[in-house]
Amino acid sequence: MAFTLQQLKQYDGSDPSKPIYVAVKSRVFDVTAGKSFYGPGGSYCMFAGKDASRALAKMSKNDEDVIGSLDGLSEKEIQTLDDWEKKFEAKYPVVGSLAD
Repeated sequence: MAFTLQQLKQYDGSDPSKPIYVAVKSRVFDVTAGKSFYGPGGSYCMFAGKDASRALAKMSKNDEDVIGSLDGLSEKEIQTLDDWEKKFEAKYPVVGSLAD
């Protein structure tokens, strides 16, 4: 299933009847199993319903970094993002991708 960023926002954990989704490198993961982290009040709630690629690469929780753009990232930051992507793949199912 292809999601726009606007559609992805619907899965931010604010509606308990919906799953929680986080996008990493344009792939959308169902992180509902980790709702204590990604749900409201969780340590990573700022990533819910968004593309967290840049923030994960930079190890940042700042709102301005919770975007999909990888422009200007260092090689080390790209490696960090790749490591996060592997963790997501091992733990959460992919439910779709971001539409271009």
